Amino acid sequence: MGIYDFIKAAGKAIGIGAEDTPPTADDLKKELDSYDLGTDDVQVEVDGDKAIIKGDVANQDILEKAIVAIGNTLGISKVEAAVSTPDARDPEFYTVKKGDNLWKIAEAAYGKGKGPEHKRIFEANTPMLKHPDKIYPGQVLRIPPL
Repeated sequence: MGIYDFIKAAGKAIGIGAEDTPPTADDLKKELDSYDLGTDDVQVEVDGDKAIIKGDVANQDILEKAIVAIGNTLGISKVEAAVSTPDARDPEFYTVKKGDNLWKIAEAAYGKGKGPEHKRIFEANTPMLKHPDKIYPGQVLRIPPL
């Protein structure tokens, strides 16, 4: 499928000694499973600061959510996805910058006047996002097609 870049120093700290050591494959798998996305058949490996996900998922949305859930983890700079899905397409991601909000991101992704589509971006990133105002610089978000 591909390799996707993330910011190693940004993201959720998970696992024992999470602030000082990169997460283990088991830590990442537990985190992924906690979102109940339908990734039971996905395996996770770690090679340095790169996470590798392999397996099968039911659709492209689940795959993209899995990439974002794993990549937005402190200590992970890349996610390599070798996951099959019946409706494969190239995903679109956006890295949050200082001063961004979902409205601005919607206008950047979809065009001027498309700010109301911010709800679509929020929904595409749940359950990882708990609140539309709780985004941070360096976080990577899925941008669903209109």
